[in-house]
Amino acid sequence: MSQSDRTFVWPVRVYYEDTDAGGVVYYANYLRFMERARTEWLRSLGFDQARLVQERGLLFAVRSVKVDYLRPARLDDLLEVTAAIGSMGRASLQFAQTVVRTAAGSAPELLSRGEVKIACLDAGSFRPRSVPDDILEALSALEAETRER
Repeated sequence: MSQSDRTFVWPVRVYYEDTDAGGVVYYANYLRFMERARTEWLRSLGFDQARLVQERGLLFAVRSVKVDYLRPARLDDLLEVTAAIGSMGRASLQFAQTVVRTAAGSAPELLSRGEVKIACLDAGSFRPRSVPDDILEALSALEAETRER
């Protein structure tokens, strides 16, 4: 978690398996990187997704994605993938995310940015369900801290 703005930051190194025939990160892998950042952020807040399914019968699923690809990432690049709450609904969360290249001695370089809307679903029926109050409270507390800065 970045102390300056309460945006969660997850480090990623680009592996050969992440790249396409042109030697750059395949576009769909940016979505994987963003998924990992959201998952690890929720885990850091105490909400493990496997336990949410097992203990509460709920899961989160991507409803929509908008991604802008600005510059390519390449093999062995060190990236920082961010996740921040854009907005919260009763049964959905919208995340603002970025993928930034970090290199020693160079300024961070924005490679991709996206908005990902997540739906909260009943794990059995896959019907929309309210985001649990404790999750909303944890996210609201972070959002309030961000606004105060």
